[in-house]
Amino acid sequence: MPLRIAVQMDPIASINPRGDSTFALMLEAQARGHEIAYYTPDTLALRDNKVSANLAPITVTDAEKGQHFTLGEFARADLSGFDVVLMRQDPPFDMNYTTLTYFLERLEPKVLVVNPAAAVRNSPEKILVTEFPELMPPTLVTRDRGMIHAFRKEHGNIIVKPLYGNGGAGVFFIQEGDHNLNSLIELFEQAFPEPFMVQKYLPDVRKGDKRIILVDGEAVAGLNRIPAEGEARSNMHVGGRPELSELTAKEREICAAIGPRLKALGMIFVGIDVIGGYLTEINVTSPTGIREIKRFGGPDIAALIWDAIETRRAAV
Repeated sequence: MPLRIAVQMDPIASINPRGDSTFALMLEAQARGHEIAYYTPDTLALRDNKVSANLAPITVTDAEKGQHFTLGEFARADLSGFDVVLMRQDPPFDMNYTTLTYFLERLEPKVLVVNPAAAVRNSPEKILVTEFPELMPPTLVTRDRGMIHAFRKEHGNIIVKPLYGNGGAGVFFIQEGDHNLNSLIELFEQAFPEPFMVQKYLPDVRKGDKRIILVDGEAVAGLNRIPAEGEARSNMHVGGRPELSELTAKEREICAAIGPRLKALGMIFVGIDVIGGYLTEINVTSPTGIREIKRFGGPDIAALIWDAIETRRAAV
């Protein structure tokens, strides 16, 4: 049965359709005969306990940027009239993002929100992952300078990053003996009200930072991202080179350990990051990588995600 789908995302004119996972999900939904409407999160409103947005019907085409979509007329509509809402705007995970999850939570369970609003709010990527310390590299979350310096003394080379950042923004590699740590802490204290995440540097990042996609708690594919020369970050938009990669036995163990937890939270589309056999992040807000995986000969993850959504929706 065709579903009415509302897609909450950043402005579609600005995306790169060749690499955008939300766009891949829209293409697959359209191919299945579902009705798709598009809106940006800034148009969400809550009035009289009803959640609405300014939506437009959309047709997507697998074409070059600028020719990849056609919009109908925008009109305000009650989101409770839809079967599924895809919450796909990019982080940062700030109070605006958090507030929008409160709005979308009002729609559940009548409307299937993917990933579930409350679960996303309570499980941002650098927090949920800390539930599995035995799978992680040594990690500290704090604003306490003394603890950060002690951690650095214990582990030598470290990575310092914002707790609610995304896409590799604000990720710093501080080598043992580097005299810039105090300056970096001062910068973070001014820029971020939250604690920071500090992790032991993993030299295996030079071999790649693997993004593994899990659909409804099951691992389906991995995409290794090799950092560019002179770069500590492997994110593709900062020059990381992607390549399809089979999962190792250790990576399958990680997925088996976290999969039941993700499924219990109702997380249909999740991307985890693994470096050298260590789990570093669990991405639940707006995971990416599915177009690259398919391009390199991997599975059609958009189809697997919609299989899971349709199954879950049928049970509502």
